[in-house]
Amino acid sequence: MSKPVNEMILVLDFGGQYNQLIARRVRENHVYCEVHPQSLSLEKIREMAPKGIILTGGPNSVYTEDAVTCSPEIFNLGIPVLGICYGSQLMAHLLGGKVETAPTSEYGKTEVTLNEVGKGSKLFEGVREKSICWMSHTDYIAKAPEGFTVTAFTPVCPVAAMENAERRLYATQFHPEVMHTEQGKEMLHNFVYSVCECKGDWKMDSFVKTTIAELKAKIGTGKALCALSGGVDSSVAAVLLSKAIGKQLTCVFVDHGLLRKNEKEEVCSVFGPGNANGFDINFICVDARDRYFAKLAGVTEPERKRKIIGEEFIRVFEEQAKKIGKVDFLAQGTIYPDVVESGLGGESTVIKSHHNVGGLPDYVDFKEIVEPLRDLFKDEVRQAGRELGLPEYLVARQPFPGPGLAIRIIGDVTPEKVAIVQDADAIWREEIAKAGLDKEISQYYAALTNMHSVGVMGDERTYDYAVALRAVTTTDFMTAESYNMPWDVLGTVTSRIVNEVKHVNRVFYDCTGKPPATIELE
Repeated sequence: MSKPVNEMILVLDFGGQYNQLIARRVRENHVYCEVHPQSLSLEKIREMAPKGIILTGGPNSVYTEDAVTCSPEIFNLGIPVLGICYGSQLMAHLLGGKVETAPTSEYGKTEVTLNEVGKGSKLFEGVREKSICWMSHTDYIAKAPEGFTVTAFTPVCPVAAMENAERRLYATQFHPEVMHTEQGKEMLHNFVYSVCECKGDWKMDSFVKTTIAELKAKIGTGKALCALSGGVDSSVAAVLLSKAIGKQLTCVFVDHGLLRKNEKEEVCSVFGPGNANGFDINFICVDARDRYFAKLAGVTEPERKRKIIGEEFIRVFEEQAKKIGKVDFLAQGTIYPDVVESGLGGESTVIKSHHNVGGLPDYVDFKEIVEPLRDLFKDEVRQAGRELGLPEYLVARQPFPGPGLAIRIIGDVTPEKVAIVQDADAIWREEIAKAGLDKEISQYYAALTNMHSVGVMGDERTYDYAVALRAVTTTDFMTAESYNMPWDVLGTVTSRIVNEVKHVNRVFYDCTGKPPATIELE
């Protein structure tokens, strides 16, 4: 492991679910950031020479025998350290403070107050005396270590933040990285620039140039096969590869029967032969609908569905690779949220397997899987797409999961259920666009619940499905808020769905944020 070209902030992962989000927030400030397991040695840390270190949250208690920990020497390296949630408690515990079970747990949006010291802290420059922050803890710091000063508190948490400014050690019990913390971005900006004294030398144009050069060097004269869904991630990955290796690349689009309405036709028009965008790529469309439905028949468990789709996904590509000759590399549009939610690396817990990450089978008939966007978040991918000259309508396209509508159907997947979701989703999308809301909502879709309910239609009793509508706003897809949808839009959509979509007599709107929910239903 060598020192990166750019100045960097190092994030040490203790198992929290927001760990990659911390990296994303740092990178928003044009400072390169990497996430590594908390077990990273002091020698490696010194070698990397980070400008600052951030200790993440985690699900454990710092005072138990099997607690996930790090060397106390990390605080003596002369490198600024910010501890968040579990990281703040670990800092307190290792440096002689007292951490114990809180009399009252805090979870969710909480008003945090800065004291007089906090008002003058570098970490809280420009932050209001009282602001809403996101808490998620059952333990708390009962006593700050010697040399530390408390800088913020809540009615039930006496040490909501603390610091030893002389040693450049800072800690927050709350999570500044999530969007629920009103001024969290300002706090992390302050840490990066005021505490760590970074200059901000990492830009997306440099990422694009470096990645193209790296792909060219890695693949050499070999052939690559790219999984092209037509979504933002796979499209950007395809163009990166195209610029790196040209006609050595073959892009394969798989119609698994789980796409949005008219999606196949749209993707083929964008990337297929004679497309109007000038994409000069080898493009193959594979009709795999029957084999997918056969594999998914009777399967209801979400993770099993994802695993089946992931394995079949690879098998289809292996077959196509054999048809075009020896293919050395499989390229995918995997991005950072896919990786963290699949529980790969560090201490993080699996939330769900993604078809192109945790859903891969054990044996894959390629020399290597290439994932040029693996370290980027969705908005970074869009930035990269713009740097590559992709049209805005493609760069700004709605996200769509690799497993497709299979994870928007609760229970078993059948062609009939897919048709219901496709029609309901098309109505939802059409009415949101008509209302002029499509640009301010990050993701929206219709899903089919496994619930049947009694209804009355045409003076007759019905017993049909309930459709769930989802719409969220987010910048990073790691946290999200439910969109405050106007009732007139919901009313119009509801009326159209129950009148135009067969076997649906009830419509719900999902008001749950992320967390505690995920953006997709499964």
